[in-house]
Amino acid sequence: MWIAAALVTTLSFGMNNTIFKWSTAHGLSKVHIQFFFYFVAFLLTLGYGITVGSLHFNLMAIFLGCLIGILNANGNIQMSRAFEKGPASLTSPLVGTNALFPILGAGIIFHEHISLLQWVGIIFILGSAMIIQYSPGSNHATEYRPWLLRVLFAIMSFGILGILMKTTSYLQISSLDTLICMYGGGSIYLGLKSIYEKERWQRTEAHIGSLVGLVSVVGYSCYFYALHEGTASIVFPIVSLNCLVVILAGCWLFKEKLKLYQLVGIFSALLGIIFTKI
Repeated sequence: MWIAAALVTTLSFGMNNTIFKWSTAHGLSKVHIQFFFYFVAFLLTLGYGITVGSLHFNLMAIFLGCLIGILNANGNIQMSRAFEKGPASLTSPLVGTNALFPILGAGIIFHEHISLLQWVGIIFILGSAMIIQYSPGSNHATEYRPWLLRVLFAIMSFGILGILMKTTSYLQISSLDTLICMYGGGSIYLGLKSIYEKERWQRTEAHIGSLVGLVSVVGYSCYFYALHEGTASIVFPIVSLNCLVVILAGCWLFKEKLKLYQLVGIFSALLGIIFTKI
C-alpha cells in the first residue's frame, strides 16, 4: 500500500510541476502561485484538523513543519532561477540528485536495511530520473557561477527537506500537524518574499495556485503515509520520478516528442520499481 501512496505522490508532484511549467511559460509569477497554493492548502488542512479535532501541536512539530515548508518553497524558487541562469540540459538532472541525501540519511541515521536487489532498483530509478530529464543540445550556461549556486541551493533545500520529513515520522509527529505547519510556514515565507520582490499580482495566479494547493494536499498526505509505513530509501527515489509525469504531460499538452534515451529511461525506471518491490 505504501508503494501505491508513493506513486500517488509522484503523480501529484508531476501534475503540479507541469502546471508550474505552463504558468511560467505564460509569464506568471512562480512565487505568487506558490503563495496561493500554500495558503489554500494551509486553510484546507487547518479546517480539516479543527473539524475532526485532531490537532496536537508542539514546538518540534511547528519548527520542523515550518522548516520543511520554507525549504520546499525555496527549492522550487532556486530551481526556477537556475533555469534562467544556465543550461536546462543539466539543471534538472543535477537538482534530481537531491534524492541521494534522504536515501543515505535513511540508512545512516535511521538504520534502514536495504537488500542488494533493492539497491539495484534504487540506482535504476535515480539513473532513470536523470536520463529522462537530460536535454542534450540545450542552451549553454551564460552565467556559470550564479547558475551553479542556484543548483546547489536547490539540491540542499530538497535534500534536507527529505531528511526532515523522515524525521517527523521517526519522531511520531502527526502528519496533519506537520502539514499545517509546513503550509503555514511556507505561506509566511512566500508572502514576505513577494513583498520584497514587488512583482505584479494577477488573478490567474490565485486560480492556478488554488488548484496546485488541492493537488498538493493529496500528494503530501500520501508522501507522509508512505514514509511512515514504508521504507524511506525506496520512497524517495520513486517520488523523484515525478519528472516522468512532466515529460509525458509535455508530450500531450505541449506536443513535445519523446527521445529514444527517454524511452530507455522510462523502461529502466519501471524495472527499478519492480526490483525495489522484490
